[in-house]
Amino acid sequence: MRLAVGVSGGADSVALLRALDAGRRELGLVLSVAHLHHGLRGAEADQDCAFVEALAAELKLGFHQARVDVGGEARVARESIEEAARRLRYGWFRQLMAAGAVDAVATAHTRDDQAETVCAKLLRGAWTEGLSGVHPVVEFAEGRLVRPLLGTTRVAVEAYLTRLGQRWREDRSNRDLGFTRNRIRHELLPVLETWNPQIKEHLAQMAVLARDEQAWWNAELARVAPQILLSGRPVRGGGRASGQTLALDRTRLAALAPALQRRLLRLAAEKMGVRLDFPTTEALRALALEGRAGQRRELPQGLRAERTPRELRLTIEAVSPDAAEAVPEYSAEVPGEIVGSAFGIHLRLEVSRTPIDGGSSDLAAPRGTLRNWRPGDRVRLRYTSGPRKVKEVLERLRVTGSSRAVWPVLEVAGKIIWMKGVELEPEEGISVTLL
Repeated sequence: MRLAVGVSGGADSVALLRALDAGRRELGLVLSVAHLHHGLRGAEADQDCAFVEALAAELKLGFHQARVDVGGEARVARESIEEAARRLRYGWFRQLMAAGAVDAVATAHTRDDQAETVCAKLLRGAWTEGLSGVHPVVEFAEGRLVRPLLGTTRVAVEAYLTRLGQRWREDRSNRDLGFTRNRIRHELLPVLETWNPQIKEHLAQMAVLARDEQAWWNAELARVAPQILLSGRPVRGGGRASGQTLALDRTRLAALAPALQRRLLRLAAEKMGVRLDFPTTEALRALALEGRAGQRRELPQGLRAERTPRELRLTIEAVSPDAAEAVPEYSAEVPGEIVGSAFGIHLRLEVSRTPIDGGSSDLAAPRGTLRNWRPGDRVRLRYTSGPRKVKEVLERLRVTGSSRAVWPVLEVAGKIIWMKGVELEPEEGISVTLL
């Protein structure tokens, strides 16, 4: 196998390169080194590139390199630096494979990276597939991405390099607490380790369990879905007419375990181009199992559900501007909770700090309003330099058509502090939790 090792110059990737180089003959590998210059950190990044190139030459390995402007790409695509860097990095790896330069690419994700990823997914409220974290093998159309160090700790990596007398580069941005992953690495996980010293190992084990269980569920869905999911509407005399409708056989659905019910509902919605969160999934499940014939529900992203005597029917409805304006608003004092049934959203609003030294108490009891977004609304995404139009954010999320017409935001004192699907800059004094 012609295998390129993605090497940044940091300890993890240098250790992976040295380990694979030591065993390449036994493993039957033709190794090369791949380094992507992200266009960040100026001269320091140039020195990283020179270090990796020199290491490749020392090991007598081929060297692939490219340079991208992550900062510029992040601004154009309205992504965070982390998102843009990841997208460009994997895009370049796929280009190398597509060009026939290599058969596969290896990256140096460790067990610590796995724990951090699972923790981040857990904080975001991921489903089982999200908790599977970093996969050891990813199959692309162009080739394969492998991660041989997922069972290895960062401590073991550095000890290995020390034994070899091998230097590595330190990236100062890895300590920048402006990045979510760094906050998890340097703040959250150390606190969790005081509760359970094996927390990283347990999070990594959770990823293995979630990945294996999701693989089983995928096979089970492939077996059961054809019996439950029905395309189009029934017509008199038998058969079904094709159309933008997907139905679920209610009787058969009710006979299944709740876990399978949820997965079938999510699968059906995904076939309609909609990703369901937990509250919306439960609302659909309640309508299918407990609703009465003729009952309907308008759900986020233009999804409409209708209960018939035998089926739960899903359609995507175009939402007119007038209908979007007719979406109700919901408000509550802070602290408090808002249940926005039209959006399938349940929020908890809390005061995150108390005025001290006789300071202003303006934040003691403001009102929060959950409403549909409006043209001209602006939000400040976390880790970005300035406010963005909500319309632009929805474009970045690839929310189009009827789905874009109804999208919830939370406004407090004339400022949007929460928006579905994105992480906004925290508002001092108020915290928002999606229930």
